Amino acid sequence: MTTISNDGKVLGAVILARHGDREGFYQDATTYAPANTAITPLGSQQEYLLGQFLRSVYLDSSSPSLVSGFHSFVADDAQFKIRADAGGERGVIFNSAVSMLQGLFPPTPQYNITLANGTTIVGPLGGYQAIPIESVESEQDISLEGWVSCNTFTANTQKFLESSEFSQRKAESSAFLGQLTPYLGGRPATLENMWNVFDYMNVQTIHNKTFAATLPPGYLAQAHDLANWQQANIFSSPTADGIGNVAGRTMVASILSGLASISDPKDPMKILYQAISYKPFISLFKMTGAVDLSHQLAGIVNYASAVSFELRAPISGGEPTVRLLFKNGTDETTFTEYGMMGFPTGVPLSKFVNVLAPTGVNSTDAWCAACSNTQDRGCAALALAKAQGAKSVELPAIGSVGAGFLGAGLALAFSLAAFGVLIFLGVLTLGKTRSVGRTKPLEHSLHGSDVS
Repeated sequence: MTTISNDGKVLGAVILARHGDREGFYQDATTYAPANTAITPLGSQQEYLLGQFLRSVYLDSSSPSLVSGFHSFVADDAQFKIRADAGGERGVIFNSAVSMLQGLFPPTPQYNITLANGTTIVGPLGGYQAIPIESVESEQDISLEGWVSCNTFTANTQKFLESSEFSQRKAESSAFLGQLTPYLGGRPATLENMWNVFDYMNVQTIHNKTFAATLPPGYLAQAHDLANWQQANIFSSPTADGIGNVAGRTMVASILSGLASISDPKDPMKILYQAISYKPFISLFKMTGAVDLSHQLAGIVNYASAVSFELRAPISGGEPTVRLLFKNGTDETTFTEYGMMGFPTGVPLSKFVNVLAPTGVNSTDAWCAACSNTQDRGCAALALAKAQGAKSVELPAIGSVGAGFLGAGLALAFSLAAFGVLIFLGVLTLGKTRSVGRTKPLEHSLHGSDVS
C-alpha cells in the first residue's frame, strides 16, 4: 500500500465497482445460487457519490489524474463502455450503475440542441443524460458471474468446507456462533453459512433500529472477520488459474481488452466500467498478487467499493504501466494504490498481460470445460454441436468486450505492437475486437465545449 504518485499521463482506466446498499440477500452456502433482493435509496446515494468521486479523479480539469481529451460534460459514448451484472442480485447491480452515472455525468445545460426553427432545447431535468449500459445476463454471458452453475467451483467449495483448516476454525468459533443464535431470526448459526449470517446482521444493523440497539458491541465485527476468512478461501485459489478464482478468471478478457482499447491511440475508448458483486474482487486481488502484498485486501469489499486498473504513460516515455487503485466503499474518501505482481507500484503493461492472459476463461466452450458442465449456460447446445460435428452453434455470448478472446491461446495473442506507444515490438500479437453500437460525439450537433 502506497501513497498515489502522479507520475506520467493517465491514458484511461478499467474500473470495477461493487453495487450499493441493498435489502437482505441469501446465497446457497455451497453453490452460491442467489435469491432476489432490491437496491435501497442509501445504495443509490452511495453509487451516486462514487460517480462524483470518479468524476473528480478522471474528468476534473484540475485533477492530476485527468484523462486527457475525455468529454467531461456531454457524454460521448465512444469514449467509455459501461457493463453491469444483471444476474444473481437482479436489478441491484444494474441500478447501481445507473446511479453512479448520474454522479459521473451530472445534468448539464450543454446537453442541448437547436432546432430548425431556432429553438434551443435542453435535456429534461436541467440536461439529464441517459447513458447506455450493457446489461450482462448470466445465462447469456459468463463473464461477470463465472461461478454460477460451475460444478468444479462447487466441488472445490465443498472440499474447503470439509478441510482440516475449516474444521479447526469451526471449533475455534463455535462458542461465538452459539451466542449469535438469538439474533439471526432462525437462520443457521454455522461457519458454513457465515456469509449469510454476516450479511443478515449487516443489513439489519443498517436498517433495523431495534436490532442495531440490541446486538452486543463487537458481534458484527467478529462475524465480518469470519465471513471475510470464509469468502477469501472460497473465491480464491493458491494458483492464479485455480478454479476458486473463476470469478476473476472470466473477467480477464474484458479487462485486457479494455486496456488494449485504452492503449491504442486510434481507439477513442478511455474508460471501461464494470458493475459487479463482491466475488470477483476477491479473485482478482489474489490473481494479481495484490492480497499477498497487502493482506487487508482479503475478504468482502464494502458496498460501492471500486478498483481501478489505471493505465499511465511514463513522462520519460516507454512502456505504459498499470496501477491498482482501490477505494473500499464510502468509508474511504480517496483511492489508495496497492502493489501487485511483485511490483510496489505500476506494473509494465506487458507483464500485466503475460501474467493474467493465461489464466482467463474467455469463452463459453472454455467455461464449460473448466466447470465440467454439459447442461447449463449454453453448454448443452455446445455439447450437442460437438456430438453432431457442427462447426458452429448459436451460444450465449461472453460479451462484446471480450468476444475476441476465445481461450487462453488467443488471450496471449494480445498485441503490444498495436498499442503504438510501446518501444518493444513483436512480443505479442493483437486479438481485440471493437465494441458495436457506439455513437458519434454529441458535440457535433450540440452547443458548448466539454473537452477537458
